[in-house]
Amino acid sequence: MDQRWAQDVLRCHLCETPAPSMYCDICHIHLCKACVGEHLSDESQDHKVVSFKKRGSTTKCPKHSSNISVLYCQQCDIPICTTCASSEEHHGHKFIELMENKREVIQKDLQKLEKLIYPQYQEIASEIPIHVADLYKNSQELTTAINKHQDDLYKEIDTMAKTLKSYLAKMDSEHLAVLHKQKDEIKHTVSEITQSIADLKKLLDSNDASLVAAYKSRNAEFRKLPPQLKVSLPRFIPRGITKELFGSLTALSLIKAERCIIIDSPVAQSSPLDKPLINVPRIIATIKTEVKFLGSVACLSDNDMWTCGDDSIMRLFNIHGDLVQSIHSKSGNNPWDIAVTKTGDLVYTDDKDRSVNILKKTKIKKLIKTRDWIPRNICSTFSGDLLVVMTSDDQPTKVVCYSGPTEKQSIQFDDKGQSLYSSGYVKYISENKNLDICLSDYGANAVVVVNQAGKLRFTYTGPPTTKRRSFDPLGIATDSQGLILVANINTSCIHILDQDGQFIRYIRNCAFQNPRGFSVDTSDNLFVAEYYSYQLKKIKYYM
Repeated sequence: MDQRWAQDVLRCHLCETPAPSMYCDICHIHLCKACVGEHLSDESQDHKVVSFKKRGSTTKCPKHSSNISVLYCQQCDIPICTTCASSEEHHGHKFIELMENKREVIQKDLQKLEKLIYPQYQEIASEIPIHVADLYKNSQELTTAINKHQDDLYKEIDTMAKTLKSYLAKMDSEHLAVLHKQKDEIKHTVSEITQSIADLKKLLDSNDASLVAAYKSRNAEFRKLPPQLKVSLPRFIPRGITKELFGSLTALSLIKAERCIIIDSPVAQSSPLDKPLINVPRIIATIKTEVKFLGSVACLSDNDMWTCGDDSIMRLFNIHGDLVQSIHSKSGNNPWDIAVTKTGDLVYTDDKDRSVNILKKTKIKKLIKTRDWIPRNICSTFSGDLLVVMTSDDQPTKVVCYSGPTEKQSIQFDDKGQSLYSSGYVKYISENKNLDICLSDYGANAVVVVNQAGKLRFTYTGPPTTKRRSFDPLGIATDSQGLILVANINTSCIHILDQDGQFIRYIRNCAFQNPRGFSVDTSDNLFVAEYYSYQLKKIKYYM
């Protein structure tokens, strides 16, 4: 062994005692217990002697490195020493003991970990079995569909093969009939030629002048040979089945969206909710409607939803995707928008017929008829009235409140006489719990909210970090907490606002495909109508 190894043993800085058990965090020296008093007697600077295991635990003043930070300046948010506390730099500032501040920080961190962060991780972990189950279920459905398609193709191929074989047998039969007929004709002619040869030989040996004189040649008749058959035999030309002809699978979309827990958000704290939002909203049901260009959805109950799209039929689906009822519009035109009244009746707007209609059981009744205005989007209010977006070719858009067929109120201009809404006709509408009228104005790239009297409360054009052009709102809905949910088709995500127009957060982890119509059920689940996928997605965004 190298004899110099003992030189590396730690020793007391004052007396060279090996393996000292104490350490000065200010002077960075090792001390034995016997020398601690002597070291502390040096009053030229601060000292902090701790056990060797706790070395490095002392907080030094960031300005005076030889001093210990024993206070915490609340205004400057930094640890300081007593020298700093008496300086002009911190004059009038409030100080607390550093250990007290540390305990407060630790306590807050503990509360956040226990009550917010840890539960969110538990919730995220609980989502994984749901995704796994959805994956297996989808895989089984696709496998069944592929097998059925395979069987259908087998049957179709078998039918085509039998048809070709039958056609081939028919062609062979016709060809054989022609060949047999020619064979019989040639056989008969050969027999006659053979007989003629025998007769000619006999005639040559005969001395009967009358027979010789009566002879007539048949060579000209036999010289005319039967027609030659030119046969073009059929051929089979096989054609392969490509992957495209059989079918294909769309790619699996697995989006890893960045996410974090918003803890210290003053915006979120400004609007306290009776129930907390889920940090990561999730899809709890997907309903395949087969409705082309699905534009609107209206909840009849938590399990039944009316829909309309690019045809004249309004369809009622249950949560399992079963078609419960189909209703054709009275005029045969495509409904522009739909809503469910407080009494559970379906109402819809007919922009071409310029009417608002109501379905009572199985009969449709024309409720409102306009002359110069075109009814577009519609919603039902808490009082049972209807709010209808009205557009015109030569006048600014307005929102009209109807009680039955009677017009109660018209909202069109602000206090300065300026139009509240753009002239475009794509606008979804909803009434909030505080009776505000919320309208997503696609033409103005904004959500426009007025109070019950029609006075402008605020206009939302996206969060402060969002450029105006990137916010293209369509579907809009409000829930029992007064939150406003609005679709931004530019980014295929959903903005959540409080009732004062303050942005709270996004819903953008659900892979939306052009979200359009919105509807919220009585349990505050959001139904989203996807324009391109023809699907309804049920989103859970509250805990």
